[in-house]
Amino acid sequence: MTHPDFDRIIDRRGTQCSKWDDMQAAYGVDPGDGLAMWVADMDFAPPACVQAVVNRAAAHGIYGYPGANAPYLAAIGWWMEHRHGWRIDPSWVLTCAGLVNAVAMAMAAYTRPGDGVIVMAPVYHAFGRVIRAGGRDLVELPLAMEDGQYIMDWPAWEAMLNGHERMLILCSPHNPGGRVWSEDELRQVADFCIRHDLILISDDIHADLVLPGSPRHRMMATVAPQVADRLVTLTAATKTFNIAGAHIGNAIIADPALRARFQGALAAAGVSPAMLGQDMVAAAYSPDGAAWVDALTEYLDGNRRLFDDAVNAIPGLRSMPLQATYLSWVDFRATGMTNAEITRRIQTDARIAANHGATFGLGGDGFMRFNIATPRARVIEATERLAAAFADLQ
Repeated sequence: MTHPDFDRIIDRRGTQCSKWDDMQAAYGVDPGDGLAMWVADMDFAPPACVQAVVNRAAAHGIYGYPGANAPYLAAIGWWMEHRHGWRIDPSWVLTCAGLVNAVAMAMAAYTRPGDGVIVMAPVYHAFGRVIRAGGRDLVELPLAMEDGQYIMDWPAWEAMLNGHERMLILCSPHNPGGRVWSEDELRQVADFCIRHDLILISDDIHADLVLPGSPRHRMMATVAPQVADRLVTLTAATKTFNIAGAHIGNAIIADPALRARFQGALAAAGVSPAMLGQDMVAAAYSPDGAAWVDALTEYLDGNRRLFDDAVNAIPGLRSMPLQATYLSWVDFRATGMTNAEITRRIQTDARIAANHGATFGLGGDGFMRFNIATPRARVIEATERLAAAFADLQ
């Protein structure tokens, strides 16, 4: 594998890229001189093995319906076993149009309008959006904080349920906090779901993006086999290899009855995989792809150290220790500023588009999420702009 050049600046403006082309409308930040640090995709080219698949398809020139998916399923199986120690059967894999779609399919399969769907807040904002749009009741269990990191608050949560809850969505690793949940925490989640008769949706889309020196990510199925009859594991290559536009992801379901219900929801919605998506995933989940991910996480860790050092040097700002993902969750509450003042300084003064913490639900006020999966020169520039925007605190 040729060593990837993550320092290369790729101009994404004018390419129908939401991260760069929509930031003026979303945040009032001009892409001409602004920095896009919001949408969770990377400003890096995917590995050469993935690009080669796209090049071959373009050279062939016919873009019809996809057929046999045996190489795709075999690649998923290889990746799960070699990267996560999880041996799966190909029949367990159901393909969705991305993991937000997979969450919607799970709701259709396992819940009815008015049922409660649990999340641990603050959490990825698309969960709440899909839950509400589907006519379900969003139940936010607030994460507690210990030593600057999120932890699960079981005593408080037990008292918050009223019996109408049917499903729990676990974000593992956590977005936006970047926590890698421990094996003990995962087992507690499993036992909680058994105790309250909940379907457990484990969204592991960031499982491959654990930073060096962090605890190892474990798949729920490998640490809590007792929950197999209610477990749906969601995985995807899209975040890992920066191919989110392929809109492809997997629901891996070992239990036949649970799997049949999910298959029914897919059939009712007419969901089928896109032509290029399966081939891109099959190429990515390979030894070359694995080497690329190892290089990527090393680079992201360098960006994390640089960003954290600079942000934490500004009085009143604190970046939550990042174990996984490329999404830095920064706490501005100690500045005493309102959300409006914080966002004005970031968007107007620093000219940075970053996610507002309140959009992640309960507990998000006073935080901002910054995407650091961008060439290091841009991370350096972002830290310089933030230091200038909050110079009066220093």
